[in-house]
Amino acid sequence: TGDRYAFIGDVASKSIRKNRKGNETTSDKIDKIVTNRFLALPIFVATMYIVYYIAIKVGTIGTDWINDTLFGDIITNSASNLMASANVADWLQGLVKEGIISGVGTVIGFIPQIMLLFLFLAILEDCGYMARVAFIMDRVFRKFGLSGKSFIPMLISSGCGVPGIMATRTMENDRDRKITIMVTTFIPCSAKLPVIALIAGALFSGASWVAPTAYFLGIIMIIISSIILKKTKLFAGEPSPFVMELPQYHIPAAKGVLMHMWDRVKAFLVKASTIILVSCILVWFLQSFNWSLAPVDAENSILASIGNVIAPIFKPIGFGNWQSAVATVTGLVAKENLVGTLGVLFNIKDAAEDTPALITQTAAMFTAASGFAFVAFNMLCAPCFASIGAIRREMGSWRWTWITLGFQTFTAYLVALIINQVGSFIIGKGSLIGAAASVLLTVIVIGIAISTGKNYREKEVKAELSYTK
Repeated sequence: TGDRYAFIGDVASKSIRKNRKGNETTSDKIDKIVTNRFLALPIFVATMYIVYYIAIKVGTIGTDWINDTLFGDIITNSASNLMASANVADWLQGLVKEGIISGVGTVIGFIPQIMLLFLFLAILEDCGYMARVAFIMDRVFRKFGLSGKSFIPMLISSGCGVPGIMATRTMENDRDRKITIMVTTFIPCSAKLPVIALIAGALFSGASWVAPTAYFLGIIMIIISSIILKKTKLFAGEPSPFVMELPQYHIPAAKGVLMHMWDRVKAFLVKASTIILVSCILVWFLQSFNWSLAPVDAENSILASIGNVIAPIFKPIGFGNWQSAVATVTGLVAKENLVGTLGVLFNIKDAAEDTPALITQTAAMFTAASGFAFVAFNMLCAPCFASIGAIRREMGSWRWTWITLGFQTFTAYLVALIINQVGSFIIGKGSLIGAAASVLLTVIVIGIAISTGKNYREKEVKAELSYTK
């Protein structure tokens, strides 16, 4: 295919005369700047920074009102008064207030930020800029073994990982397609935005750099992962050629932009009223009773006993307490469950300040280094169950599905390990030995992965040759 396009380009250049003195279109003039070899990437970085800055900063105003006033006072007090007047059982009152309102309300509170994020992404897509981004990223990805075709599924994954994974069907090169499936969910989707916003607000005073940094961390890990995978014989090969028609720039249609935004928000609300609702009820039950089904405080509950078993796994990456461990596990069902679970666990208000306990308890649970490691791990690790199902369908086998999930989880763990250990050392809360050991371990694991990939590919080639004979 590449030779074909090269031949066509050669014939066209010799046969077609262009009137170079003719008037350039507005799109051509804009593209001279936007797709410039040196300016394209800085403009893209600045654009995404502004998008996330506005979504988090301005959206926080709406989020605070929903969490503090709507769900914190109005709905909670109204529900309490109504249930008290109806003599509702204490356990049912606890379920409604601490399980449903605190859990689901915490997730719904992030809708203003999600609305703004998708509003700006829809505008960028509708005006024609995002098509240029795929073209720009083709230059970058091609140096590391992928093409701009891989960026299109990643772009779609910023809304939801499921359609992003399904979009890889258009890729002809099977090896590139598999790599793209393995790394495309590294881009933070709308479900991961709440946990990013939570950590930014609790540990970094709502700093504007946290969300864009998480977004670009996803892109950086896609590039690094692609380099490593392409170094193995299993995925070695030239990237697919990338040809696409760039649309003319135009003013976005308000109706189309709003419909696109509403579709995303509606999907978020549907998930909040189904999967997240059920998950919050289950989390409330498990953190309210012990194994004998007797009411207990959270520290002696079923959930705490389960969390304490798995918590040591996460201790090296900075969050070895049972609450964050449980939240991480429930995030496999749906990533929104991360904040939903913490919302159920921290449902009371701080007595000293009129601040939701979700913020104060989160700030007490993490350091700056471990908090960002928490974000990195949950952003890069195995995705939600719906995305896992999509990976299974597109990969065509459970073997490749487990390889993908293992790769994502190990990558997430190593990245979180480096962030926590090196970050803790920098802020004076860790040791040089821990920081050096985390980097050394990562180098060793990468070496083993490349070596294993080479051996695995050699076995496949031998098997194919023996089958042919």
